[in-house]
Parts: sequence; structure tokens; C-alpha cells
Amino acid sequence: MTVLTESVRLETEGDVALIVIDNPPVNALSWHVRQGLNDGFSQAIENGAKAIVVICDGRTFIAGADISELGGKPKGPGLGKTQSSMEDSIVPVIAAIHGTALGGGLEVALCAHYRVALDSAKFGLPEVNLGLLPGAGGTQRLPRLTGIPKALEMMTSGRHIGTDEALECGLVDEVTSGDLADLRTAAVAFANRAIDESMPLARVRDRNDKVEQSRGDTELFANFRKSIARKTRNFLAPEYNIQCLEAAANLPFEEGIEVEAKLFLEVMTGPQSAAQRYQFFAQRAANKIPDVPRDTPKVNIESCGVLGAGTMGGGIAMNFANVGIPVTIVERSQEALDKGLAVVLKNYERSASRGSIPPEAVAERMGLITGSTDKADFATCDIVIEAVFEDMDLKQSIFRELDEICKTGAILASNTSALNLNEIAAVTSRPESVIGLHFFSPANVMKLLEIVRGDKTSDTTIATSMALAKRINKIAALVGVCRGFVGNRMLARRGAEAEKMILEGATPAQVDRVLFEFGFPMGPFAMSDMAGLDIGWNEKTSSSSNIRDLLCESGRRGQKNGRGYYTYDAETRASTPDPEVEQIIKDFAAAKGIEQREVSDQEVLERCLYPMINEGAKILEEGMAIRGSDVDVIWVNGYGWPAYHGGPMYWADTVGLDELLGKIKGYANTLDGAHWQPSALLERLASEGGQLQTFTN
Repeated sequence: MTVLTESVRLETEGDVALIVIDNPPVNALSWHVRQGLNDGFSQAIENGAKAIVVICDGRTFIAGADISELGGKPKGPGLGKTQSSMEDSIVPVIAAIHGTALGGGLEVALCAHYRVALDSAKFGLPEVNLGLLPGAGGTQRLPRLTGIPKALEMMTSGRHIGTDEALECGLVDEVTSGDLADLRTAAVAFANRAIDESMPLARVRDRNDKVEQSRGDTELFANFRKSIARKTRNFLAPEYNIQCLEAAANLPFEEGIEVEAKLFLEVMTGPQSAAQRYQFFAQRAANKIPDVPRDTPKVNIESCGVLGAGTMGGGIAMNFANVGIPVTIVERSQEALDKGLAVVLKNYERSASRGSIPPEAVAERMGLITGSTDKADFATCDIVIEAVFEDMDLKQSIFRELDEICKTGAILASNTSALNLNEIAAVTSRPESVIGLHFFSPANVMKLLEIVRGDKTSDTTIATSMALAKRINKIAALVGVCRGFVGNRMLARRGAEAEKMILEGATPAQVDRVLFEFGFPMGPFAMSDMAGLDIGWNEKTSSSSNIRDLLCESGRRGQKNGRGYYTYDAETRASTPDPEVEQIIKDFAAAKGIEQREVSDQEVLERCLYPMINEGAKILEEGMAIRGSDVDVIWVNGYGWPAYHGGPMYWADTVGLDELLGKIKGYANTLDGAHWQPSALLERLASEGGQLQTFTN
């Protein structure tokens, strides 16, 4: 054995040299890995090896680039040089893949002459999720193995594929089962076979048959663009990935590489990728709780209870069943329970029909969900999550019951989106075991989990909840107790200004359009229509005191009955601004003595977003969020803030805190509302040249 660098060593088995990478935790392509690979190919050939296997120790093959090196001063050989050493080797090179081969890791594997993988391996080029495209020839090599259609889907979604799919599309040459030792054995056997049979040095870059199938096929690319247009709206990286694949289909390899290099530089140095890379690190940082020691003991969660089988409760239950955790779901009546479980079944069947899960997973996951109408069945659960109506008296009553029923050590969680968790915890004998787990609807789809710690919530309860979030594939952020917590507290400020502006002369369609063009999936009025205007509205107590009251009183319920702020097509649900609603708003404004005027798009944007940022700064000032970046994680993953704008705190820094503060003070002089009073933290950071995104409590 020869040690080449701190993370790479060279071993031999007969005529086969093995270059072994050991760069924990994920064997990222750090400079010393690239250096070790480069040196390993040269030394192996000098030593007389007749074939070379590239393999990794630990839990995975090369998982990707070392993100921390992006944008920094280059060190060691570039990835291109390492790839050339591999691709131009005078002896066969076999990549032995386990775990994940993602991004730069797959780009390295594509430069091997052959690829052998464990049957549990995953493959992908997920750079698009960082606002990037594969910058080491991946856009040109991948389609030469998989064909253009498959490469389009993989590269614009960043989706990981398994070995069955990889074998079928030609990405790997052989699959084996077992563990890392079995993979090593299989890869060495493949290498010896390559030697004995004089297998060709099959360079991926030289294979053109699959890309030629799409040469000149403009319709293929046009149709694909249409198919992803809604999902990738305003994102630059998916389009640049498509342009690279057009080059792969229509140009020689070297010219395609030039297109890739040009486009990669554009996105790498552009604002979108900077924001998306920031969000990547922000999500990692959100998992770190400074005042909760890393070695804090955790509750072993092997069973879960969910109270409420409605839309939210059913979705929450699915998260646990999806990862193999048995769930007991309790409703007040058998009818409500049956209805809720039927919705869960329908959701799973829809996923199976789309290919998101295998058909057999439907029965498996439903088998993990047990329905009941008796809360006593929560007695053995390790965690119970309440998902009932937002009413403090109701929730306190429930938690008194759960406190009596649940075993010692069980965590009692509330899905409240705004209520005071301390008041809920106070009615139990175990406030240290009470925590808020605020799932977002639909809970089986939305990635964010806002975890709310009360004044008496223990470190064990916090640590368990953070670990559980990761286990059920959620992105978690820890927040403190305040009205609306972080997300809804900030959202309320946006809603208040949106409602004021339509009285002053903006239309609901204008407000929604401005926010949609900024990058939100929809604006506040379209969102209200989708949720239902009558949620929380009571016909008996309605007093015509606001626009929503007036709309509900006139029979408008939103999308559910085709009439809300907009009118909706019965089949397509396409929305159309409604002149009748605009007249209702004008009449109400006149009755209130509010003179209407023209409101500019810029004013709409500022009055919707600036109060949110000011409120976010107040949240940080009060210690209700640990970091400015945690606020951004919440808004990107729970409220549709466009990832290419980083999050409200990040975006505020790009606008400039001085400029933003000046605007807020200006609005404070002309508009009512405490939300226009500048945050002391915002004023301090603006004067010091600080940043909201990097602020930490």
C-alpha cells in the first residue's frame, strides 16, 4: 500500500491497482482527493498495473464537489486534469460505486472506461439545485450513455436514480449485491476480465450513437421546455442545462465542452447560484442548535400517534409511514376516520400511478397506519402529534388528556401554527416533553418543519425532534414562542399591507402579479381563494367590516365554488379578475373615506416585502430565531420565497440595509401600523454595515 495524499492511497491485487479514496464524511472531491487520483493513475501505470479500479472507503462513492471550495482560490489540480488522467489511461479504468455518485462524483465515474455498482447505489447530477450545471463535462458525457431524453430529465430535476434505472439506460455496466467488500471483489473481477479479454478503452466522450438520435430534433427540446416551464419558472440553471444538452446533440464533444464552460461560468458568477448556494448552507446551519449539546440523549422514536385524520393529520401520518414508523391515527368518529384514511390511500395510489413509489409500497405504508376512535390507543406511542382546529381551549383540553394517557418519556407535540405553546404545555405535568411541530400543508409534500420550543422544553425533546425531522425527510428550523412564530408572523405583515393597498387603488390582480413576477408561486389573494375565503369566517357574526366579510356574505368562497377574489373556470380552475369584486372594493373604500389612487408595482413590492423583513429583524432581535439564515430557510421551504432570491434576510442584504431602512422610515411617516416602526437590530446593522443573513443570537 502507498499513501498518496491524506485522503487517497494506492493498493494492488495482482495485475489490478486500486486507488482508494477515504475523505470522510462523503468523500467529496477536495483538492487532496483530486491530487491523489492524479498521482494514483501515474504511479499505478509506472508500477505495471494492467487495470485500475477507483473505489471509496466509508459509506459512499464520491458524493460530489467540495462545495466549500466553490468561489475560493484554486488549489491542487483541477477536476479536468484528473478526469483526463483517468479517461486517457492506457489501461482499463473501472469505477466501483456504492452509496451515491452525485455531481462531481458522477462526472469522475463518467471518465472511467467501465462502471460497476452495488445494487443500492444512487446516481445523479443535482447541480441544478445549486443554480449550477455540471461543469466538468457531465453535460456532454451523461447523454452519450443515457440518451438525451433521460439526461434532460435527470439534469433539470437533479433527481437521483437507482441501479436498475442506471443499468437500463446504460449508465453502469454491471451491478452486484452485498457490501463494500463484495463491491471490491466484483470490481477487481471485472478488471481482470477486462485484462483477459482485452476489453477496449471505452471512452464515453467518443460514444455518439445515443446523442445522434436527437440531432436536429428541435421539437424534443421545445416540448421538454414546455413540460417543465411551470416548475422552473424564472430559474436560469434548468434552461442552461437544456442548452448544454442541445450542444451535446448537435455539436462535436469538444465544441459542446466549450458551450458548457461558457454557460457554467455565467451561472457560477451570477446572483441566482449565489443565493441557492447560500440556501444550501443555511439549511445545514439550521440543524445546529448552539445551546443543545451534540451528545444530548434522545428519545427512541419507534411509534407515533396523530390526533386528527383531516388533511393535516393524514399528511403528518404519511411522513412517518413513509419511513417505516408505525402510526396510530385517532379521530372523533368512525366516519371521519374512514374519510381521512381514504384520502391517505388515494394519495398513495396517486403517487404509485405517477411512479413516485412502487405499487407494492401502497399496501406496505397503509399497513403501518392504524385507525382508531379511542385516544387510549396512544398509550404506547413514543410521540403523539395533535393536529386539530386552532383553538386554545380545545388544545389545552387535549393535552390534559394526552398527559394522562401517554407513557412517561413520550413527547407531546402540537401542530399549532400560531398559538402560545407555553400555555399548552402549562396544563400538563411534563412541560419539558411538550414541543411544537408545525407542519405545512400538504404535510406529506411540504419540506419545512417549524419546530417550536417552549420555555420549559428540554434539550432531549429538542434534540429528538430535530433528529426526527431529518429522519422523516423534513427541513427543520427551531424557533421560539411568539404569535405566529416566524413564518406566519412575517406573513401577517405582508397580508395587512396587501389588504390596505387594494383599498388605496391597487387591484388584487396587480398585487398577486407583482409577487408572482418576483417569484412566489402565487400572491396573497390567489392564496386566499385557494385555501377558501370562509376558513375562520362565521356567517352569524359576520359584520361587513372588511373585504373578506363582504365577499363571503355575497356567496364567494374562493376556488371551491368558483367565485372569490377571482372567478374560476369550472374545469381548468383558471382565474379571471372579477370587475364585480373590484367594484365591491371601491365602494367599501369610498364608505371608509379612503381616496383611491394609482399604486405603482414598485410600491406594491416594497409594501409587501419590506414589512416582512422588518418583522424578521424584530424576530431576530427578540431571539425567536437563532440565525438570520434560519428565517430564510423557513421562508424558502415553507412559504414559496424563490430560492434564487435566497430568502427575505438574504434579499434584504442584496437590496442594501441602508436603502431598505430609509424606505421603511419613509413609509412609517405616511402609513399606519407598528410594523413600519424600524427594528432596532435593522438600524444597528445598517449603521455598522452588518448583514441580516449572518446575524446569530
